[in-house]
Amino acid sequence: MVGIIIASHGEFATGILQSGAMIFGEQENVKAVTLMPSEGPDDVRAKMEEAIASFDNQDEVLFLVDLWGGTPFNQASSLMEGHEDTWAIVAGLNLAMVIESYASRFSMNTAHEIAAHIIDTAKDAVKVKPEELEPEESAESASASSGASAGAPGSFDYVLARIDSRLLHGQVATSWTRSTSPTRIIVVSDTVAKDELRKKLIQQAAPSGIKAHTVPIQKMVELAKDDQHFGGQRALLLFENPQDVLRAIEGGVPLDTINVGSMSHSTGKVQPNKVLAFDQNDIDTFKKLKELGVDFDVRKVPADSYGNMDEILRRAQAELDRQK
Repeated sequence: MVGIIIASHGEFATGILQSGAMIFGEQENVKAVTLMPSEGPDDVRAKMEEAIASFDNQDEVLFLVDLWGGTPFNQASSLMEGHEDTWAIVAGLNLAMVIESYASRFSMNTAHEIAAHIIDTAKDAVKVKPEELEPEESAESASASSGASAGAPGSFDYVLARIDSRLLHGQVATSWTRSTSPTRIIVVSDTVAKDELRKKLIQQAAPSGIKAHTVPIQKMVELAKDDQHFGGQRALLLFENPQDVLRAIEGGVPLDTINVGSMSHSTGKVQPNKVLAFDQNDIDTFKKLKELGVDFDVRKVPADSYGNMDEILRRAQAELDRQK
């Protein structure tokens, strides 16, 4: 696995490392290196050397630094002498760059491959609102990209169906889209479909090159049976709750696996783990889904280990019973 050093002036590197872990999960062979006000170039070099020594594979190292020509960049460049064939440096550090480098390690084995791959993602993450302030060329390019795969014949390819009370947020827009490569993100919810503000926010939260839609459950059922309307698309479906999933499947949406990512706590619910909360209706709904042959993939992000849904539901039921 390629080792990654995130280096910056001040605590920026430490903070963005923490942010990356929140979105993509904790990562092995990744270290933050900071240049503090009381430190100099030799201190940064020593920290980088220590980080490299901790990596499983010291032949493949990628430096993500804040500024081209700054001290972290200069020290990384000095260390890279003699390793130019296998090490790489990318400057202009941002969170999208970090997340993309994590995702790239699943399919890329060299620092050079990852460095070349993450540049477009890092640039695409720089956007402005109001949209009319965007450079004209950038806006046209984004529009062309988002519509590139529309209208192909064939049926949906469901790359992920996820229950997440937060719907389209950072973990979905980065880690899950990188691991599943959808062409469409579809929020399936009667409630959200009636809320123009939430619909607009979901559209704006879509990653570059991916269209996001919000549809009522019955409309999703109709789309699932229509091989022409969105044919040939790789669809990532997002549901707020298991009840909406059950209605969709009973209506004919052909889902055999549901990723259970996040269910927020509210009055009357119990929380058997950090991210999932249930009431009796939730538990009964998951049992009905299981009876229909649905499998459950319990993970917040792709890098997480799989949770045991049967055990989670058992603990939730026991806690609800104790409260009666």
